Amino acid sequence: MNRSFIARNPSILVFLACLGIFTLAVTVASEGFGLGLISTSFVKTLGKTLCLCLVAVAMDLIWGYCGILSLGHFAFFGIGGYMVGMWLMYERTRLIVTESMAAQTIPPTPQEVVDAIGTQIFGVVGSSEFPLIWSFAHSLTLQLILVVAVPGLLALVFGWLAFRSRVTGVYLSILTQAMTLALALYLFQNDSGLRGNNGLSGLQNLPGVSASQDVVSVWFLWASALALGLGYLLAAFVVSGKFGSVIRGIRDNEARVRFLGYSVETYKLAMFTLTACIAGVAGALYYPQAGIINPAEIAPIASIYLAVWVAIGGRGRLYGAVIGAALVSLVSTFFTGGQAPDIPLGFYTIAWVDWWTVLLGLTFVLVTLFAPKGIGGLFDLVAHRLPANRHGADYGPDQGSLREKEGPGQ
Repeated sequence: MNRSFIARNPSILVFLACLGIFTLAVTVASEGFGLGLISTSFVKTLGKTLCLCLVAVAMDLIWGYCGILSLGHFAFFGIGGYMVGMWLMYERTRLIVTESMAAQTIPPTPQEVVDAIGTQIFGVVGSSEFPLIWSFAHSLTLQLILVVAVPGLLALVFGWLAFRSRVTGVYLSILTQAMTLALALYLFQNDSGLRGNNGLSGLQNLPGVSASQDVVSVWFLWASALALGLGYLLAAFVVSGKFGSVIRGIRDNEARVRFLGYSVETYKLAMFTLTACIAGVAGALYYPQAGIINPAEIAPIASIYLAVWVAIGGRGRLYGAVIGAALVSLVSTFFTGGQAPDIPLGFYTIAWVDWWTVLLGLTFVLVTLFAPKGIGGLFDLVAHRLPANRHGADYGPDQGSLREKEGPGQ
């Protein structure tokens, strides 16, 4: 008898229930809809954390399950933010320009309105012309489509070129990092069409919405929680069936999977493209809550941090990626936000704003050496999930990969 997808994966219900309870609790305690126990700024921090959890799930899919250590997925995250940021900035500027021109004796022509909008947006880089990439900035629907389409297309092209050449391992990681660096350097240029180093700002102001930031922050929290829940459900579905078995096989022994007749490159490309789209959606929800996006957000170090989050949480476990991203994000906010007291040593004072990255790096090293399963591995101990009695040589390099002989009777 075939059991349903949820019956085969009961942890999904647990995760969704915890996410729902968390979202409800924050809503009740917020300033916008509840008791005012949680400040609006912290509600935004929690909403952004949920977005980081979503991109961590994407990273876990491509690295923890497919075995591809991508150091470029935060680039897709940033692209999603730029796509929605273009509409937010255009529409907000259009409303301001239209209102200011309404008092003129002679009504402005549509071209004069467009020129004025262009001057307001691009005057900071010495231009007033709308670049070609802003062709659809007037349409929210089209820009939302681009949130998924642009990261997906970039991943599709890059992945096709890389995987058809059978680039693997550390070489593929270097290539993804090079892609991210090239994109960031391009966006730093004023003629990139995205305001160079200035980036896009004022994204927290929703055009045409009169609600206060107290309310808007909760709206984005709901949207981020919904996206994380759906993304987690999609990821669990992908890794639970035959497709999931194949990508695990690629992770453990790519040559053997290819020998069995599977198109390894096709599976890799599908995973790379899918996770890029998920990262784009996460970025589109993150940056309106952050209020600004600039090329520094796409720097390679951001993708390295993403890999660290997944490693600390436990790669190969979707809930581990969520735990790792949430924990590091919130702890980072505590240490870099000036809330952690400095430690005077007499000859030197440890300022956590400067030393947080050192602490994060040390944690990553310790987890790698002494707890390779990450925080998620602790759940195995709590649930008394002891490893199977396995014999024979490894089929793959990772812990938990299949062996030549399985089962207690062998």
